Amino acid sequence: MRTTLDIEDTLLREAKRRAAEDGISLTRLLEDALRRRLAPPDRVGTGYRFRPLARGGRLLPGVDPADRDSLHERMEGRA
Repeated sequence: MRTTLDIEDTLLREAKRRAAEDGISLTRLLEDALRRRLAPPDRVGTGYRFRPLARGGRLLPGVDPADRDSLHERMEGRA
């Protein structure tokens, strides 16, 4: 489909230069850019599972690392 757009002169020059550099048409460059911009966002953080790493240490009796408050109390000498 043909359409008319108003594009800033410097942006259009840069797009033409980049298209020539990449060996593609200006139309192809603009279509690719629009597709990337309109694509759904990447799902950042999916599939990652945190695995704590401990070396050369051990937990003190009665310390539950999943209980932040009791851990802080123990570290501060309040428990």
